[in-house]
Amino acid sequence: MSDGSNIPYRDLAALVDRLLEESDEDVGVLAAKLGALDADVRSELMVSDLLNAYQVFYYYFRTVPDELAKERMELEPASVLKHGLKIDEVDILDLVFLMEDRKPVIIVSDGEKRLATFTGGTAYADGIRFLENPGYQ
Repeated sequence: MSDGSNIPYRDLAALVDRLLEESDEDVGVLAAKLGALDADVRSELMVSDLLNAYQVFYYYFRTVPDELAKERMELEPASVLKHGLKIDEVDILDLVFLMEDRKPVIIVSDGEKRLATFTGGTAYADGIRFLENPGYQ
């Protein structure tokens, strides 16, 4: 199976298996190990079926979201992040986590259009603040 990358899928799978075993599936330890990888390899893993969306989320934001958001992300492969994954909602607003141009993005949407887009290490916290108070930005 190939995902269109330059690195054979079996090699990526073996790498992730080793990382998960070495980290004993502790997301903090896994994040540190992912950070030590070559940037191209890490970028491929961040949108693969080999990691789940929560592992990617934690790597970028180093925070644990509420239990429902965490469970939503744990149940989805990181590959869904290419198109976005709704991780929270308040009233009619959705909080979406997505990987765009190899970067993590948090979007607040009304279901039809982006109302706010946040990037960087504080993107999740900024998105939550906007979601809870849409006049925030």
